[in-house]
Amino acid sequence: MNSVWQQLTLANLPLSQWQSGSYLLNLAIGNARSWRQSSWLMQWAEPLGFVLLALTFGMGPFVNNALVGVLMAAAAAFWVLLTVSDDRAIALTPIHLLVLLYWGIATVATAMSPVKAAAFTGWTKLTLYLLFFALMARILRDSRLRSWLIAVYLNVALIVSFYGVRQWIDKVPPLATWNDPTSTQADVTRVYSFLGNPNLLGSYLLPAIALSAAALFVWQGWGTKLLALTMLVVNCACLRYTDSRGAWIGFVAVLVVFLVLLWYWYSPLMPRFWRTWALPLGLGGLAGALILGVALVPALRDRVSSMFVGRGDSSNNFRINVWTAVIDMIRDRPILGIGPGNTAFNKVYPLYMKPKFTALSAYSVLLEIAVETGFIGLMCFLWLMTVTVNQGLLQIKKLRDAQFNSSHLEEESPNLKSNQGFWLIGAIATLTGMMAHGFVDTVWYRPEVNMLWWLMVAIIASFYSNSQQQQDSGLTQGE
Repeated sequence: MNSVWQQLTLANLPLSQWQSGSYLLNLAIGNARSWRQSSWLMQWAEPLGFVLLALTFGMGPFVNNALVGVLMAAAAAFWVLLTVSDDRAIALTPIHLLVLLYWGIATVATAMSPVKAAAFTGWTKLTLYLLFFALMARILRDSRLRSWLIAVYLNVALIVSFYGVRQWIDKVPPLATWNDPTSTQADVTRVYSFLGNPNLLGSYLLPAIALSAAALFVWQGWGTKLLALTMLVVNCACLRYTDSRGAWIGFVAVLVVFLVLLWYWYSPLMPRFWRTWALPLGLGGLAGALILGVALVPALRDRVSSMFVGRGDSSNNFRINVWTAVIDMIRDRPILGIGPGNTAFNKVYPLYMKPKFTALSAYSVLLEIAVETGFIGLMCFLWLMTVTVNQGLLQIKKLRDAQFNSSHLEEESPNLKSNQGFWLIGAIATLTGMMAHGFVDTVWYRPEVNMLWWLMVAIIASFYSNSQQQQDSGLTQGE
């Protein structure tokens, strides 16, 4: 069974040997190597790539999507330039292979789409996101650049959260009808900060909560730890004031996964009693605190209870009607779907929608993937998620064992420093939380959120690359 799981998750895939023997890969990489060696500017390739990434994440919440797209296009072009001029083997991972496979399926779905021109627009956006991921996975192999990029995002998220909390204090009016007008929550303030939508803001803050919690363990010194704690408190407060039920579901998933992985990390240091009981006591305490909060805060209780009234809530009723139409769309094109992107969706959905229930998306990430790329694309995406989380868990185990079972860590191996492992914990918790939110919403497809999703995937992939390089160099030295 273990062997089957390793094959399914590509855990033992000999990528380094395949790369060295691949004619196409060697043909694509390094054609402009001599130019790069003579270029003064390209000597700073990794810092330049980091600047592009930092600008994208730094400006994302404050500018329109068109400018974000330009920055991402610049980052994608820079990755191509780096690749064709690379002076060493590119660090492929099993995650990269599954991303490439998913892109290939989306490409075929575009070619087979009933609305090819609209699907091509979505395919272009998807390609941009995946190239952006490739650059991040490359740049974040440097642990210092990884920590700095996370710090950029966390500081920007702190500004976004502060503004959101200020909106709640000022009781800012809504930009749209976000609450059921017939419910007791009709006039409740829902903050949206710079993003213009409370559900989008809630999803944007999920990575900030997980990574600010991780920063409590990674950042050194009381000043930076106090900053991380401030970020965590303000982000959680802003998330509460979004009144986004989907984001709250994601928040609970983030907390549970983070606590489980935190327990796993420190379990070798725990006495036998706490190794056995710390996790159930911690999760039980969390459940009790959440139940107590819902029971004692009327506004919170009303909002949470609206999740379970079915069509009795207008938002629930709207989503159910959209899901019903989307399932009919999937039933008609189950293999490769209608092609990627909301433009293709908007062309086909009106043929299936119920009167007065127009929608821009499927309001569920998994349904959206199924309607865009069929069950083939959905299975590939779930496979990608499985491989990504598994790689993250393998690296956490490796870093934990290196920390607690070895007293001699190599200074030149920064990923073997224990505190870097908490970024992995935060990334896995974020993926879980964002997907939990994605079950009932599709703000995941907005640039502000989607690039954060791929940042989490890139963080996990960046640890794999460094680990493989260390193993390869160790084997070479041993020979």
